Amino acid sequence: MSVLAYVAQSDFRLSGRLLAWIPPRWFRLWMVWTTKLGDGWLWLLAGVALAVGHENRVLAAAAVAMGISNIALVLLKSRVRRPRPCDFEKPRAFAVEPLLHFPSDRYSFPSGHSLNAFAMGTVLALSFPVMAGPVLALAASVAASRVVLGLHFLSDVLAGALLGALIGTLSFGLCLR
Repeated sequence: MSVLAYVAQSDFRLSGRLLAWIPPRWFRLWMVWTTKLGDGWLWLLAGVALAVGHENRVLAAAAVAMGISNIALVLLKSRVRRPRPCDFEKPRAFAVEPLLHFPSDRYSFPSGHSLNAFAMGTVLALSFPVMAGPVLALAASVAASRVVLGLHFLSDVLAGALLGALIGTLSFGLCLR
């Protein structure tokens, strides 16, 4: 069995388990709201806070990271065209409450929420080391929510997180070193 076949099989097995799982209400709410934090307005708010705080070089690094991340996202999604887990099976855990979140595109690989969360999170963590723990925990929570909600496979989120961290690190180095 090839590595890609093994990863795909593992992704489907994990997604099937998660889509059938009925987590506690607090966890469902946490996942829904965490995924909403990654929709883009949180990053806009971070940018405004950096601009108001006169952290122009950090703002520039964040803007470069976001720009590169979104170009990479569009190129990869249009090339790979992997369907989302929720296209195969609907999540049961969230049937009671409307999810109020619809994917902005049809494809799963890589996770844009994870990519952007880790690109911005890495720039912020490297720029403000005291905030690294909470910022990266938030990025990880955004990434986890995408898997739990059935919007991405685990490999989509891991690829997005790794690519985002790489882009964030390179943007930090380019703009702040």
